[in-house]
Amino acid sequence: MNALTIIFLLAIFLSVSVQCYLSQRHIAHIRAHRGEVPAAFRDKIPLEAHQKAADYTRAKVRTGLLELFIGMFLLIAWTLLGGLQYLDSHWQAFALTEIWTGVGFILCMVLITSIIDIPMSIYRTFGLEQRFGFNKMTVKTFITDLLKNSSLLLLIGTPMIILVLWIMTSAGSLWWLYVWATWLSFSLFMMWAHPAFIAPMFNKFSPLQDEKLRDRIEKLLSRNGFVSKGIYVMDGSARSAHGNAYFTGLGANKRIVFFDTLIDELSHEEIEAVLAHELGHFKCNHISKRIAMLAATFFIGLAILGWLIEMPWFYQGLGVQTASTYMALSLFVMVSPVFSFFLQPLFSYISRQHEFEADDFAASQAHADKLIQALVKLYKENANTLTPDPQFSAFHDSHPPAPIRIKHLSEKLA
Repeated sequence: MNALTIIFLLAIFLSVSVQCYLSQRHIAHIRAHRGEVPAAFRDKIPLEAHQKAADYTRAKVRTGLLELFIGMFLLIAWTLLGGLQYLDSHWQAFALTEIWTGVGFILCMVLITSIIDIPMSIYRTFGLEQRFGFNKMTVKTFITDLLKNSSLLLLIGTPMIILVLWIMTSAGSLWWLYVWATWLSFSLFMMWAHPAFIAPMFNKFSPLQDEKLRDRIEKLLSRNGFVSKGIYVMDGSARSAHGNAYFTGLGANKRIVFFDTLIDELSHEEIEAVLAHELGHFKCNHISKRIAMLAATFFIGLAILGWLIEMPWFYQGLGVQTASTYMALSLFVMVSPVFSFFLQPLFSYISRQHEFEADDFAASQAHADKLIQALVKLYKENANTLTPDPQFSAFHDSHPPAPIRIKHLSEKLA
């Protein structure tokens, strides 16, 4: 056991302890406030809906804790208990080149991990979501989605794995820089291609038929100089009762997408306000900022991997005896979330500030009271808790807690 092993185990212990502590705080805080709707929402959300949100949130947190412990056990099994070394020895026996051994090794590792995750995925869909009335997915759709995702992984993931491993073995000491450029280019391409080519494989996207609503939206976009490839309604109700709206795509391939559940629930003015919020993310350059932040994070991470790949203690400290490019990459992808977990509060804080800025923009382009009404309806329909624990929220939540967000918007009405 070298120093890295001790640091790794300590990081796992700390991350699990923090998550357990915060989750228990969150559960206790929600339970303590379950019996009464917060004053700001008392005339908008009935007690029954508030209690449903409390029970749903607590159930999700408990499920998350179970997944956390399963994930940490599997991580230790793959690394310190020799899972990766065992799998590698079997692929080494085929006497292939390092690149093709790596391709087989990585795909096999992903396949095993995906199979292990299936029972939890089934429970989340047909247990948790079904129990609270959100699941609309059939067993056939579940299986079809699973097969489609697996096919995409093979068709898109395999060439990328081959390319990355080829760069790692052929590009010299600066391979990590070329891998970073490749990853960034591929990510941007997928952001551009996803709405037109991949998303339609899973959902139906129909042009918005409501002429009055479409006219209202087009006027909003026009006065903000925003050009899109169309306004679409997605059959979200085929899989879930949750509602949402979003912008997707890059450049000239941007699309506006509404869940059909949201269209059915909100008025035209409320939909315009929600869309103005999403538009605010573009106008405030949040998309480009997030891409830049993610690119910087991966740049630093790959630079660190470029140094670690030559260090025998890196492999030995994580339960691997045979060093290779594909093993270094696999270890780093598996282990880095344990350490990057401690950056989560920073990322959450930045995301919440972006949400406030997008709300401010929406209030300047639509009626703030309509956005408030829309958010309250979405909180109710999606069973979002109105009483999150402040510490849990500060660590995990990408959006401001409901009371704080509504208070912020209400100040725009003064």
